[in-house]
Amino acid sequence: MATYPRFVANRVKEALSDTRVVLIAGPRQAGKTTLAQTLASREMEFLTLDNATTLSAAKEDPVGFIRGVKRAIIDEIQRAPELLLVIKESVDSDKRPGRFLLTGSANLMTLPRVADSLAGRMEAVRLFPLAQSEIRGKPSSFLGDVFNGTTPSASAPVLGDDLIKAVIAGSYPEALARRTQARRQRWYLDYIEAIVQRDVRDVAQIEQIQLMPRLLRALAHHSGQLINYSGIGAPLGMNHVTTQKYTGIFEQLFLIRTLQPWYTNELKRLTKTPKIHFLDSGLLAALRDISIERILANRRLLGPLLETFVFTELLKLASWSDQRLEFSHFRDKEGSEVDIVIQDSRERIVGIEVKSAATVTSADFAGLRKLAEASKKQFVLGLVLYDHNTVVPFGERLFAVPISALWS
Repeated sequence: MATYPRFVANRVKEALSDTRVVLIAGPRQAGKTTLAQTLASREMEFLTLDNATTLSAAKEDPVGFIRGVKRAIIDEIQRAPELLLVIKESVDSDKRPGRFLLTGSANLMTLPRVADSLAGRMEAVRLFPLAQSEIRGKPSSFLGDVFNGTTPSASAPVLGDDLIKAVIAGSYPEALARRTQARRQRWYLDYIEAIVQRDVRDVAQIEQIQLMPRLLRALAHHSGQLINYSGIGAPLGMNHVTTQKYTGIFEQLFLIRTLQPWYTNELKRLTKTPKIHFLDSGLLAALRDISIERILANRRLLGPLLETFVFTELLKLASWSDQRLEFSHFRDKEGSEVDIVIQDSRERIVGIEVKSAATVTSADFAGLRKLAEASKKQFVLGLVLYDHNTVVPFGERLFAVPISALWS
């Protein structure tokens, strides 16, 4: 299998140099274990909780498990969260940085006892599956450029059928190692089955676990849309409370993400409903049984996949950025919307609209103009990312930009 650079590695290195506990968090098969083993020093023990014997020892005697450990990698820490309190006690008595490098396939920071016990002692670094810039081996300056007000361009544009192929393939290393689309989609479906059978039980007590795969497929048909838990759950016989709870579990496992609405106190007529996004376009395509052939026959199928593709590319770029960025979406009561709103720590705003066509018109900027008006001086740029190789201005701080500018 091919090896790829992971541009978040420098963030992990920096954290290990001054922080007692570092957590690499992200979905299964994103490359967390490989990255941890690559960065760890030789004297660090490697302990994986995917090993049945190791997991049993950790759960039955967490104090004895950690006692005497000077420095260690502990893989898949969410399988034995009882270790975290013991790790806290260990690093409180020995405060050297880089004591523990943890990996986790669930978002432990959503658990209050974890956040409280390791506050000030642990830094979490998010690792997503591969970014297009990692696949191509060249870091991207997209986010830095747009927040500086520089319009990005594409030096080596990926267009048409080649863009569709990249979207359908997704970004998990194991899936990319499969040579055909059919083999990749089989991998994604097996991956989902394994997650439901194993990892869901690690993060929650589920009474209707047999409904989880059906719920995930239902969510796939709502990716990129305002979320309506009642509407999604009703065909499965689930009420909105259960649907929301089970959706939250998929979010904890880094399969989906709810995108909160952007708002300002000065503008009252904004929707307050979050959107739902899957975190890999290949996974989404497999769940919706969308192939390249189906997209070529019906181009409208590409829209939700492409929005997912762009959203996750931006999250990946943000994961190794020096900027602290927040993501949201914009929609007012009149239906004007912007797919993705990015805000930095200085409250500057960049709006991004995703279009699967090769042409852009002034009407495609309606939502971005509303966002610019609402955010005023905070607004830096508004971009419509589209399937072409040319940057086209559409007014002050508004541009149509090739999708492949994300990694060029």
